[in-house]
Amino acid sequence: MDQPGYDYHIDIPGTTLFDGKMAMKGYALNKMCYSFNQQINREAFLADEEGYMAKFGLNDEQKEAIRKRDVLGLIDAGGNIYYLAKFAGIFKLSVQDVGGLQTGKTTEEFQQYLASQA
Repeated sequence: MDQPGYDYHIDIPGTTLFDGKMAMKGYALNKMCYSFNQQINREAFLADEEGYMAKFGLNDEQKEAIRKRDVLGLIDAGGNIYYLAKFAGIFKLSVQDVGGLQTGKTTEEFQQYLASQA
């Protein structure tokens, strides 16, 4: 059911809308990311990524994005950016690295863009 004032047909190039459909698509992925709130789970993931992904029932698209360290692919696979921030840390990516990925810029270009907006 549509909510008043919400445009379900909005199209922002390069933007994946995180709505109820995407939340359902990414449920297992986001549940796994939530587990990373505990250090022991981050360590377990790094020790056996395949086993950890299987434990949470990730689909092939989600697993492949993780294997490739593809944050944008994880978003397309239903990942919520707030949960995926944990992956960015595990993958050794800064918030500015992810910002560059999202905008098609290198990290340095994204940093220069941010500085120009100050």
